[in-house]
Amino acid sequence: MDILGISCYYHDAAAALIRDGELIAAAEEERFSRLKHDSGFPTHAIRFCLEAGGIDARDLDYFVFYEKPFIKFERILLSSLQTVPRSWRVFREAMVHWLLDKLWIKGLVRNELGVEAEKILFCEHHLSHAASTFYPSPFQEAAILTVDGVGEWTTTAAGYGRGTEVTLTKELRFPHSLGLLYSAFTAYLGFQVNEGEYKVMGMAPYGEPKYVDKVRKLIDLKEDGSFWLDMDYFSYHYSLDKTFNRRFEELFGPPRTPESYFFTPSSGYPSYFGAKPPDYEEKARQNQHYADVAASIQTVTEEALLNLARALHRETGLANLCIAGGVGLNSVANGRILRETPFERLFVQPAAGDGGGALGAALWAYHSLLGKPRTFRMEHACWGQEYPDSEVRAFLEETGIPYTYLEDEEALIDRVVEAIVDGQVVGWFQGRFEWGPRALGNRSILADPRRADMKEIVNTKIKFREPYRPFAPSILAERAEEYFDLPGAAEVLPARFMLLVAPVREDKHEVIPAVTHVDGSGRPQTVVADQSPRYHRLISRFEEATGVPALLNTSFNLRGEPIVTTPANAYNTFASSGMDLLVMNHHLVEAKPNQP
Repeated sequence: MDILGISCYYHDAAAALIRDGELIAAAEEERFSRLKHDSGFPTHAIRFCLEAGGIDARDLDYFVFYEKPFIKFERILLSSLQTVPRSWRVFREAMVHWLLDKLWIKGLVRNELGVEAEKILFCEHHLSHAASTFYPSPFQEAAILTVDGVGEWTTTAAGYGRGTEVTLTKELRFPHSLGLLYSAFTAYLGFQVNEGEYKVMGMAPYGEPKYVDKVRKLIDLKEDGSFWLDMDYFSYHYSLDKTFNRRFEELFGPPRTPESYFFTPSSGYPSYFGAKPPDYEEKARQNQHYADVAASIQTVTEEALLNLARALHRETGLANLCIAGGVGLNSVANGRILRETPFERLFVQPAAGDGGGALGAALWAYHSLLGKPRTFRMEHACWGQEYPDSEVRAFLEETGIPYTYLEDEEALIDRVVEAIVDGQVVGWFQGRFEWGPRALGNRSILADPRRADMKEIVNTKIKFREPYRPFAPSILAERAEEYFDLPGAAEVLPARFMLLVAPVREDKHEVIPAVTHVDGSGRPQTVVADQSPRYHRLISRFEEATGVPALLNTSFNLRGEPIVTTPANAYNTFASSGMDLLVMNHHLVEAKPNQP
């Protein structure tokens, strides 16, 4: 039985194909369209999934959309009517765009793909999130928590899963949203909503949570885990482009200028920013205020999630917890949930945001609706397209790019380790690309974590990004406990997907300084030999050469671009940056002497 799930029309459009309950392929549309967070109908992702399954759309048994558009449209209309006249632009947007295309998913699917109407199903947004995390988990029984901006009406849902059933028992509704609260601060701190939330997380350790009391004026946490927002400080419920209002600014001060350089006395002023401005001291002081605000909203968000998790444990008494929704990507909070709540084991969907809803919708139809047994476990996140050596070679030869082909695996790994030890930055392109926002060793940029200066080197050469944002380590799963305060690290599932932050052991701070954040923490990816054999061998060989079982790993993309997909994407990113070596399967491309 073949079931295709899709998500689209908000952000992170995606498609996922399951066959008899097993995942065949999954990808976000941005990887093909090259439009970051592409929200359009996922034509390319659908085509890839169908080709991976060797079927035509007409062969599908079911096609499942990840939410119910008419209920979402109802929420937008009713919310805008309640805030007239301030919401007239929201109302106009709803009339123009929703009535033209976003409501008519069934007709679009029939026209574009030829799928029969009776095969097209719709799942509620947060039920898709819940299914996306429970069904691929290793748990037969688990509590479930889904937290995001907003679905149809729901912003937070809680419940449990048993066997093939997912039951959501509680929900919070728009406009009371932890995701939208965090996004308001994201915008206030000068970042793009739905893109810059992880930058707020990275900024937070450079500040002190001095404004927690002010943030608590905005959100009231209840004993039952629920929360209530004071909407007098926000405008996202009636504005298309403004998430906070004048009262918010009166409370926290003027917002940070978007795209302005961020630096504090503790972050330093990186060389790639150029010469220090004459008013450096004043700007550093101003930025310290914004870092303190970031630390404050991060602290309160963690408190809210801990409150939700503890209340859910009191209600269910279960040992396992599954999390999805965009807020599930808050890796600092995930680490605290594992350490500070009674839950013993945690699973977070690697594509926790809306993209993951495509997978959840398909799994919901198969297990909950049709009652089929569970067999699939998501033990890795590499479900995208693969490009064999023949395609890599064809690209390199057609474009006249010089390369070296090393068929011998050991010789290739030795060459790459030698480059990294010599301080080179390596583009690593292998196998199927990853599902979700994390690069996990198939589309990665790699460097030496032992060098304190490597953080600035990688930023200077490739990422051109803010100096406060940390790089992550990929570490051998069997050695992770030696470097991180993470009991049973090899079995901690979120760590396999780079989805939690843990303290770096104090005696390792100076061993892996390039991947140790300013607060002494790190966001490890534990690499398991059975799931990532080539990547595991590379890290093992690096350990043989240096004594350190870890590599600096960041996503293979330039700032503002999606992670690379094809050999052409990989080479173009390599050539546009200062990487030293590109490894695509068994093909090695070295930077030209005059390359940046």
